[in-house]
Amino acid sequence: MNALRRGREALEALRAIPLFSSVRDEDLEPIASLLIERRFPKHKTIVEEGLPGDYMYIIREGRVQVSKLSDDGREKILEFLDAGDFFGEMSLLDNAPRSASVRALAESRVLALSRADFLTVLRRSPDLAMAVVQELTRRLRQIDEQASSLSFQRVKERTKGLLVRLAREDVAHSDRRMTPALTHQQIADMIGTSRETVTRALKGLKEHGWLQQEGKKYLVPVDD
Repeated sequence: MNALRRGREALEALRAIPLFSSVRDEDLEPIASLLIERRFPKHKTIVEEGLPGDYMYIIREGRVQVSKLSDDGREKILEFLDAGDFFGEMSLLDNAPRSASVRALAESRVLALSRADFLTVLRRSPDLAMAVVQELTRRLRQIDEQASSLSFQRVKERTKGLLVRLAREDVAHSDRRMTPALTHQQIADMIGTSRETVTRALKGLKEHGWLQQEGKKYLVPVDD
């Protein structure tokens, strides 16, 4: 990959991230030039929960799993991320230990940005500083919404919300979007309930016609 194409790819990758979406090109280009390409084989741990973190990552190729250990030592899956997604961005803003682990589910190519490089640019860019404030505000609102969801919504609604969030556009079904392959246990881990409860919730969503299934993948309406 030549330098021009690599620079363009880095700039586009940053622009897709909410933290950088409103930052001017003249402030974003120095950050893009600091991105480092890294490759990870399948099953390789990219980020380990509890260890210091000083890099954020943008996935260009591959797929990763984000997970966290519960109090009883069990692994709880939080999210699946694909090309175009990103993780570890909070390490750019603090020195706190990683809050979750990230493992490659396939051979993956990522772009990495160090905290030291980011802070150097941040000190010179008021627009970037304001973007950081806005992103932190958005995250606080998201946390509040998630806490409310876990406390008050029924399992069926939480299951429905998770499937909508994970579903991506599917060219074979113009009126529906498709999730990645998911087991009932993975869904249960992600919404904090039992596998048996998720099985009943999925059955109810299918009986009402809202949900369709193909193998281990689920099809949800485009409008949701």
